[in-house]
Order: sequence, then structure tokens, then C-alpha cells
Amino acid sequence: MRTIGVLTSGGDAPGMNAAIRAVVRGAVYNKVKVYGIRRGYEGLLEGDIAEMEVSSVSDIIQRGGTVLRTARSQEFMEPAGFKRALDMLENFEIGGLVVIGGDGSLTGGRELSHAGISVMGLPGTIDNDLAYTECSIGFDTAVNTVLSAISNIRDTSSSHGRCTVVEVMGRNCGDIALYAGLAGGAEYILIPEKETDLNAMCRKIIQGKNRGKLHSLIIRAEGAELGTAELAKIIEQRTGLETKAVVLGYTQRGGSPTARDRILASLMGYRAIELLLSGNRSKAVGIKGGSIIDMDLDKALDMKRVWNGTIMDLCDILSI
Repeated sequence: MRTIGVLTSGGDAPGMNAAIRAVVRGAVYNKVKVYGIRRGYEGLLEGDIAEMEVSSVSDIIQRGGTVLRTARSQEFMEPAGFKRALDMLENFEIGGLVVIGGDGSLTGGRELSHAGISVMGLPGTIDNDLAYTECSIGFDTAVNTVLSAISNIRDTSSSHGRCTVVEVMGRNCGDIALYAGLAGGAEYILIPEKETDLNAMCRKIIQGKNRGKLHSLIIRAEGAELGTAELAKIIEQRTGLETKAVVLGYTQRGGSPTARDRILASLMGYRAIELLLSGNRSKAVGIKGGSIIDMDLDKALDMKRVWNGTIMDLCDILSI
């Protein structure tokens, strides 16, 4: 294993740059040539590939987004495109590939591994929806970004005595809503994994108002039932409280990564290099119980995610 490649794919996540930095400098330290593949699998198909050195990753650990940029590629999923990807890796004599991304990105890496490429998958996604790891790169930053927005919203919501419905990212996984709701003191949290109890939600809002609460905060993951604007109208009609809808959108993807995300990405990035140099094939790198772990990529992607009902129960108890 004398030449490796690194790419970021799918949605960007804060901490991706820290992971790229760890991969590149870890490779250079071990005297391994490393190529950066720009724009994910799309860039791989087009040969948008350049050798990286120590200076290539200077002053990026604190930056959000990804210096390698990212894209989604439908062509890569087709037989002709997949064959071209393999040919491109052969052209550059890349025997090992580090893929930083979410489920779709790592699934693409798995297909390359089945074709004989050594692939190390790093969980780079704010959604935290990969079952094999307790936390993904970018999740902590996204939660803190939501918390910052909640603090600003609470100021004006309290001044006007309003209820606010805040929509956060999470089409299939409600972890951002769940953890930001717990840390932000939300009255109610809506996630894709659990059915919404409108009666309980409205009752809690009214009870809070009756005991002098100046505002109510509802956090809704984008994949939860009912639209955000529709939910705000329902709350206003059933409680009599003026209710505003706020969609945070892509602000959750940006921003400087937290210390936790920088450390996590650095540890995972260097573990990927260690695994490649040790002759390992097809691994997913993650974290369990505070320790960096690795497991077979196929097994990792086949794991079914179980959402944390204990956190939801605690949110309900603390928001009485």
C-alpha cells in the first residue's frame, strides 16, 4: 500500500477537513503517496485528482465544509460509470481509498471494495444516522449550531409570549432534533421515529402558559409527520398562542467544527491510515464507548439503527 486516495461525498459536514488533514498528514508521515479526489465520486469519474502534501492541508482544521468539495453522482451507480471509476483508480495506482461521508457514500465505497479496492469508510454526516458508530463527524457541530439558533429565537419568543416551531435537519433520523431539544429545553420534539401526540403537545404548551411560562419551543425534524408551517397553524388554533415557524435549513451544515468534531475526525482519519498500512480491507471506522473502533464495512452498513428512546423519555420528563 504505497498510494492511497481520499474523497468526501454526499452532504458536507463540519469536521470533514480535519479528517482530510489527518489522512493526508498520516500518509505523508508514513511515506505513502496520497491523492485528493475532488467532488467525490463525480470527480473520480472525471479524473479530478491531485497529489496532496503536508502544505495541502495547512490551515483547514478549523474550517467547515470540505476543501475537496463534494457532489452526488448518479453515473457512478451505473455499470459504465463504475467501470470508469475503477479504471481511474488504476490509472493513478491507488490501491487504498478513504471515503468520508454518510450511508450513500460508504455504500459506494463498499461496491469498490467488492471490486478489489481497499476502502476505509469514515462517518461524515451531520444526521448521525449510521448504526455502527455512536457519533458521526459533524453531528456535534450541527447540534451546537441549532442550540445557538434556539437561544436567539427564545429571546424574541419570550418578549412576545409566542410559541415557536423550529425545523431542523433529519429526514430519516431525528438525532439532531432529539439532542438539541434536550440541551435546549424544548417542550416537545417531533422525530421520524415516533408518532406525534398532538394532544400531549398542546396540553403541555397550555400548562406551561398557565404557570407563567413566557414562551414554548417545539423542535421538529424535517422528516417528522406534519409540515412545519402546518404544525404551527395547528398549535395556534388549539392553544390560542401566536405561533411562528422557523426553518434553519443549511445553516446547520456550515460553521467551524467544534473541538469534539475536530478530535473525532482526526482520530478516525489516522486510524484509517493505520488500517490501510496494516493490510486491512473494507473497514468502517467509528466510535463506541469513547474509543475509536473499526469493523467490517459490509457488516457496519448492514446494521439497523435503533433510536434512543431513553433520551426522548428524559426530554418529556424535564419539560413538564
